[in-house]
Amino acid sequence: MSRYLIGRIGQALLVLWGAYSITYFILYLLPGDTLSIMLSASGMEADALSVEDLAKARAYYGLDKGLFEQYFDLLLGALRGDFGQSLSLNRPVAELLAERLPQTLSLAGLAIVLSLLGGIGLAYLTAYIRWQPLKKALARLPSLGFSVPVFWMGLLLIQVFAFGLGWFPATGSRGLESLVLPAVTLAIPSAAVYAQVLQRSFQGVWKESYITTAYAKGLSRGQVQARHGFKNAALPILTLIGLQVGNTVSGAVLVETIFARSGIGRLAQEAVLRQDIPVVLAIVSVSAAAFVLVNLLVDLLYPWFDPRISHTPKVF
Repeated sequence: MSRYLIGRIGQALLVLWGAYSITYFILYLLPGDTLSIMLSASGMEADALSVEDLAKARAYYGLDKGLFEQYFDLLLGALRGDFGQSLSLNRPVAELLAERLPQTLSLAGLAIVLSLLGGIGLAYLTAYIRWQPLKKALARLPSLGFSVPVFWMGLLLIQVFAFGLGWFPATGSRGLESLVLPAVTLAIPSAAVYAQVLQRSFQGVWKESYITTAYAKGLSRGQVQARHGFKNAALPILTLIGLQVGNTVSGAVLVETIFARSGIGRLAQEAVLRQDIPVVLAIVSVSAAAFVLVNLLVDLLYPWFDPRISHTPKVF
């Protein structure tokens, strides 16, 4: 087990380094000059400054160094937990993350919970119901869920529940009420994926011999589904949870923009537009760390759901 953990941690570190490096070089290849974009964002033009002032500004932000020299400076700082200074906001990146990260974590956390409850609940209900017209109608809902664009769903929820019924605020990031509509918007595509995969898993599980044995023991349909069917059908969901964490983080960029929430998703969008490399690299590192951590936890949970899966090497 310890050997497996060491290997997985090594893979996680490799993923983090790869995500960090690829993001840095992509940002470097973007058209435009970082200093000029920074000055334009602050209402100034590069032509209004003298050559000496521009040189001092480049030296202050470390933009006068070469490509790889900047890369290694930023990478060594990140390894020490120091992501440097924001080029556009002139504030420590760690300070910006500390302000924005709780907003995104609360949004992503609630969205993940809602997506799991909604997706698993819908699939469980579809598998339990025997009346075919209702069963088919429920089975088609997931296709509708992930075919609707996220931005359209967000605007629809704002129109109905904010402007129409007045139950929730349309924008902002204050209080639990402002979190509901963005979380539901972010949860619907993931819930649809969970529901569709689990529905298909249930179809396969019902044909297994141990289900027939459970019925022969006198268990009711509900008991068979809860004790035997769900535990085995839920295995693909574990893998999807790890993958959907990445989708949740990427979806937060769009959702936070729609609902004007001050999270790291919106911060990432602003940082990319301004070519604020330290901020973007910090957000990518945090997102990648969350992704690999969740996937590691998912791998460790597999043996609990299926005892046939083991992380210890077999001895012959």
